[in-house]
Amino acid sequence: MIKMIALDLDNTLLNSEKEISKRNEAVLRRLHEKGIHVVLCTGRPINAIWPMIEQLGLTQPDDYTITFNGGLVVNNVTKEHLFELGMQKADLQPLFDFVQEKKIPLDVLDLERVYELTDHPGSIYRTVLKNIEFRNTKMADLPTTTFSKAVMAIPAERLAPIIASLPEELKQRYHAVQSQAMIMEFLPRRVNKSVGLQALLDHFGDDFSNLMSFGDADSDLEMIQDAAQGIVMANGLPEVKAAVTALTDSNDDDGVATYCERYFADLLK
Repeated sequence: MIKMIALDLDNTLLNSEKEISKRNEAVLRRLHEKGIHVVLCTGRPINAIWPMIEQLGLTQPDDYTITFNGGLVVNNVTKEHLFELGMQKADLQPLFDFVQEKKIPLDVLDLERVYELTDHPGSIYRTVLKNIEFRNTKMADLPTTTFSKAVMAIPAERLAPIIASLPEELKQRYHAVQSQAMIMEFLPRRVNKSVGLQALLDHFGDDFSNLMSFGDADSDLEMIQDAAQGIVMANGLPEVKAAVTALTDSNDDDGVATYCERYFADLLK
C-alpha cells in the first residue's frame, strides 16, 4: 500500500518554466489531504524551495522534506533535523586539489548557505539556486563546519568533458551525480535520496513497499530502484528509465498528475 510519494523537482515535478502546474498541484494537494505523505526530494536546501512547499500545502506538523539529495531530512514546520549526513572540510580536500589543478569553478554548501569559491570564478550556480544566501570566499578561508555537498555549475558543454575525465579517486570517494546538464554534485559517499527516504519511512513505521517515487536523472536512481512504484518521466535519462516500474508523461505534460490520477483513481473520487 502506497503511503508516501517522493518527488524530484527539476524536470520531474517542475515544468520547463520551473513551476508546479496547477494540475500537479491539485492532485498532490488532494492526496496529501487523504493522508498520503507528499515529500519533495531535492539537492537544494529547504529555504530555497519554500514557495513550492507552501504551494502544495506541505506545512502540517508531520510534513518533511528530503534535502541535499538525501543528506538532510528536515521537518517543514519546526525545521528540526530528523537525519543528517555531511562532510568536513578535510573530506573535500581531494576535490579541492582537482579543481585547483584544472581551474574549475566550485560552490560548497553547508546546511544553510552556499560558499561560492572565488579561486576560479565562473560558476553559474547563482542563476540556478534561489532564496538562499551566497557568500564569496577563498577555498582556504572556508569555515570549519559540516558541509552537505560541493557543486560544479558551469555550462553543459564545459561540464561534459570534465565529467568524462573525473579521476577514479573522486568517483570512489564521493557519491558524484549529475543532477542537471550543467550541474555535477559531490555528496558524501553514502548519501543518496533513498538514504534520506529510509530514515523518513522508518520514522513513520513504513518501508519501501509503501513508497512511490518520481524522478528523471542520475540523482534519482536509487529511490526509483528501491520504491515499490518507481516512476520515471518521459524526458528521463535512458539509464534511469531502465530501473522503472513504469513510465509517465514528461514534466511539461503533467506526468506526475497523469500517473497519480490513474493509480489513485479510487482515492481521488
